[in-house]
Amino acid sequence: MRRKEKDNVFIVEHVYKYLRSIEKRHSQLVSSFYQTILNMKRAKQQDNDLVQFLNINKKRKLENQITSINSNNSNRVYIFEDLANEILYEIFEYLNVYDIYKGFYNLNKRFQNLAINSNILTKINISTISKLNFVDYYRNILILNRNRIKFLRLSNPFTADIIFSPPRTLLNFIHLEILILDNVQIKYLNNVFRHLIELPKLHSLTISLISYNQTLNILFLNIFHLPNLKYCKIEYQTKDYDYKLFQLYLTQHDSSPVECLIINGRFPFNAFHNLLCCLSKLQHLSINSLCLSISLMEQEKLSFFDLKYLKHVSIKLDLIFFGELESIIKKYFYHVQVLRLITSINEDYLNAKRWQELIISYMPYLRIFDINHEDSITNNNLTYHDMIHQFNSSFWIEKRWFFTHHHRKNELNREIFYSTAPYRRKDYRYYCQSVNPICSNIQKENLNSVKHFYIVSKEIEHNGVNYFPNVKTLSIKNEFIKSNNSIIATLHRMIPLIQLTKLVIECWIFPIKNIINLLYFTPNVHTLSLSLLLLDNVNKNSKKENEIFQNVSKKNKIQKLILNWKRSLSDIQFVVNVFPRLKYLKVDMNRKEIGQTIRFLLSKTHNKTRNLCYLCIMKVPKVCLKQTQILIKSENLLNNYSIKYINNDLHLWW
Repeated sequence: MRRKEKDNVFIVEHVYKYLRSIEKRHSQLVSSFYQTILNMKRAKQQDNDLVQFLNINKKRKLENQITSINSNNSNRVYIFEDLANEILYEIFEYLNVYDIYKGFYNLNKRFQNLAINSNILTKINISTISKLNFVDYYRNILILNRNRIKFLRLSNPFTADIIFSPPRTLLNFIHLEILILDNVQIKYLNNVFRHLIELPKLHSLTISLISYNQTLNILFLNIFHLPNLKYCKIEYQTKDYDYKLFQLYLTQHDSSPVECLIINGRFPFNAFHNLLCCLSKLQHLSINSLCLSISLMEQEKLSFFDLKYLKHVSIKLDLIFFGELESIIKKYFYHVQVLRLITSINEDYLNAKRWQELIISYMPYLRIFDINHEDSITNNNLTYHDMIHQFNSSFWIEKRWFFTHHHRKNELNREIFYSTAPYRRKDYRYYCQSVNPICSNIQKENLNSVKHFYIVSKEIEHNGVNYFPNVKTLSIKNEFIKSNNSIIATLHRMIPLIQLTKLVIECWIFPIKNIINLLYFTPNVHTLSLSLLLLDNVNKNSKKENEIFQNVSKKNKIQKLILNWKRSLSDIQFVVNVFPRLKYLKVDMNRKEIGQTIRFLLSKTHNKTRNLCYLCIMKVPKVCLKQTQILIKSENLLNNYSIKYINNDLHLWW
């Protein structure tokens, strides 16, 4: 066990001892708080800047205070209220603000004052909770403390509607510095931005859009007009390669103070020049899809100027030729120190001499050159090895830039060339390599930084398997050819299964019993995404299988479940039995069974969905919105709920 985990366990044990001594009138608090503190270890494992942990000095201070109480009054039975305010504030730092409110606010006047006066109230992160709990929290905490909040994160498309209604309510958040809006609609944002401009301290904005965008103009213009913005992260979707609608026009007047820009979405290459011209203060740029764009109207390019602060660039190139990227590098990347590129198809990216000349002449400060290139090479393997062997010259060795390559097994001439140590990458795609005797020496990679392990191959080699000690997310693209027990044993040698918090299975053939077996060894997974759910092979008469199912049902912590492909009512009934702690369900289902499924999920005659408070039904016609409203009203299934139809998906929150 790691030292930080031991520190957390110490706090858990001592706090729980005091909680257990609270009088009977506090039994509900004990249960709620204890459950929260048990979830602390799982929350710790998530890479989330919002979660605050005690450092070693705080831990020692708290340990000494508790030890002092124990030694001085060994014969006295204590209740939780006996702890000093300083200790309680230390404990509060483990918890989400909502947990503090629910566990302490209504206990007594002292704890109410502690909750109100705590600095924790300046950081609000609202995750998946029921609408009833949210409204209560909103009325008693958020409204009263809007002028104190510095950090605000909203995680579903309904909460922003409540908090920022009407939009001018934003003006009350005068100390807001960091705003994160997950799953928000673009049409809603247009009304909010004109008030965001007036917030004097807002310097960080993260937006995840849930609706499709036909043009990027309004979004980027609104962002660039925020006067104090330094950090901006945008995630959006565009309809499949509809280039005519995918345009961005900027002018010299749209200059922005943004220093760090992260774009998770397809961005048109023909607007890349003007984007850079509007970001004179830019230091860090990341685009996960810089793509080919076809415009009916060619926009006038803005005047070029030196980006002297730009140091880090990370780009995934989609159908962009090397020559086009080369022209951008020559104009704007002179001061760049770190360059990370993901490319495909174009063999020119493997021209080592061309890269060498470009770096020497136009990127003299470059410290890290990180490239990943995947292609189906038209020439024979010997020619391919001749190409990549050029990266072993003295120029690359002196700079300590090393590379390796994979030959994709069972895929003809599919090659992957990429950088190795000392670079720190968070994602790793595993391919089963073919045996090729002409391959040169393979460089050892730095695997400690990998958080997401993505298995693309249908096989996992037993020999030479690397270990990835810090993986939190596992994605599986294909069904494994080998037996399930063998795969789990192999996975155990590659990643710490106990540490996983998210599991994504993309393949279409992955039996549910194999999923259950995998979940048996991954008890801390809280998010599960499945492309297909095969229940046909479940043997209800198998005692061993039933024992495993029951064990997984009791111990799994899955709160968020995404089921792609068509699901039936019987599938949903099976799912809620296996995952009783489910809060969020996103599912594609047979239209004829939508009404029956909603009726089952909202039924008060069973306790199987007591934690469920959010349902998203994918790929349904808009008429389902009205039909669902009629069903809920006619059968009195819910008293207080919100419903929306967004991008062919039906969202229901209660």
